Amino acid sequence: MKIDPNIEDFTSSNNPVVRKFSEYLDAHGLRRTTERYAILNHIMSINGHFTIEELQKMIDGDGFRVSRSTVYNTVELLMEAKMLRRHVFEGMQAQYERITLPHTHLICTVCGKVKEVRDPNFAAFMNARRFNAFTADHYSLYVYGMCSTCARKSKRNKDDKNNKYKK
Repeated sequence: MKIDPNIEDFTSSNNPVVRKFSEYLDAHGLRRTTERYAILNHIMSINGHFTIEELQKMIDGDGFRVSRSTVYNTVELLMEAKMLRRHVFEGMQAQYERITLPHTHLICTVCGKVKEVRDPNFAAFMNARRFNAFTADHYSLYVYGMCSTCARKSKRNKDDKNNKYKK
């Protein structure tokens, strides 16, 4: 995705995500910079989770030069604007994702793969749940275990070892 450094292309967009970010910047007296919109544009093209390093490589790969601090600062702004969420899955570096409908994260403790699942029953339960002296904004559920690919490999390795000893 080639980024055109013309900021008007970003700020005149009818895209609701771009509009929300522009409104956030304006409301907080922050500048609308080409770099911020280029970073937002790249994030909008990512499906699922990403790390800062992956985002930086994507931006650099498109020939658009943005400092690492600008990437970090823009990601922070997007989190403050409630457009992006940060996850720190056990044993892994921080990952980010665009805020979407509530979902559960299934994290493989062997390979680190993260899968998202939506459970309407769980969502209904959480939406109906009320807490004493607390107003919930959002929720995250992390389930740690082994993905089917790693489970098959593990079973295959056990079977190979058992067959080796039976000979």
